[in-house]
Amino acid sequence: MEQTAEQARQLDHLASAPPAASPFAAFGMPGFSGPPAPAAPEPRPILELEGEAYEDELDALSDWVDDFLLPIYGAEVTTAAPWCLQWQEHSDVVAWLHALWLAYQQHKDPEAGLAGMFVWHRDFLTHAMAAIRAPGGPLSACMTSPDRPAHRLLPGPPPSARAEKESAEAEASGPGEYGLTS
Repeated sequence: MEQTAEQARQLDHLASAPPAASPFAAFGMPGFSGPPAPAAPEPRPILELEGEAYEDELDALSDWVDDFLLPIYGAEVTTAAPWCLQWQEHSDVVAWLHALWLAYQQHKDPEAGLAGMFVWHRDFLTHAMAAIRAPGGPLSACMTSPDRPAHRLLPGPPPSARAEKESAEAEASGPGEYGLTS
């Protein structure tokens, strides 16, 4: 009876153990599970990337936007919901869509649970699309009718008074060492 009970405990332990990389890891033998897997790189906001890293990330984002997001969630283009076929040139839109894409990847993962995609819809998709496609939003000067494609980058706000003051002071002080301004 004791032997049967011991076997049952061992089977319970083995059944509850996470999948092991090594056949010896299930038996708790140190040193036989191999080296730890390298951690995945932390995602960075796309606007912090430069050069080829930025271009690669923008290409992947464009594939997701064109092949998944717009066909499903792209609703009709109207004055109340403008769009731009050249959205990649609007850096604020790129930042919004990239953040939305990262959240999508996180929430579609099985570790997000059964409600993961609901949370993405509720907390990310609805808000991001409303901000991007708002009548006064970043795309408001672009296409407002599918029959009239348009693209125009709106000017951003002027620099703050502090930035203008620093710029004026730098110009007034003249060139610094080696002819450079500070």
